[in-house]
Amino acid sequence: NGSVRMEHVLLYTFLEVSSDCNFREQLHSLQSQGIVPFLKGSYCYDDEVELQTDGNRSGHLQNGELVHDPEVNEILRIIATQLAEIGDQLDKEIKPRAVNDLVQHFLNENLSGEEITRYMSEAVEGLARALPSDMEQEKAMLVLAMVLTKKIANTMPSLLQRVFSTTVNYISQQLHNYIVRMV
Repeated sequence: NGSVRMEHVLLYTFLEVSSDCNFREQLHSLQSQGIVPFLKGSYCYDDEVELQTDGNRSGHLQNGELVHDPEVNEILRIIATQLAEIGDQLDKEIKPRAVNDLVQHFLNENLSGEEITRYMSEAVEGLARALPSDMEQEKAMLVLAMVLTKKIANTMPSLLQRVFSTTVNYISQQLHNYIVRMV
């Protein structure tokens, strides 16, 4: 699914370039487990992408869906890097209690994916309301979701896979159109 792939690339790159990321080894293992598309350098390589007669690789945004396109992956990497810089500034706005509460939800294996996504959404919305309003609401929510992911994984690296998947779902459900507009 192209749209979820966009969110995967964005979140993975955000975490990869963020400062204070204590779970890099687990992050890189997401690629080997196939949870994140394989990224090499700035591009996602895929031998099945066709070379067009104009010399470009096939792929583009089609109905808001990402179709294999190294250029779009590079744009996502640039956006993720910029968002990581904002995230580093917002990091201190997130109280440890908010992170610890989410860690407890992620540790509760009786909660469904939808329930955990709802808890993540509530945490992001609560934090976004507390921020100064000089930032676009959707951008604030996107950055906060990704910073929460980093803080949860820093607190408990074993939760990375679950929190990564939950955050991708949250971003895909709530902020996909915003990401398409940014790209």
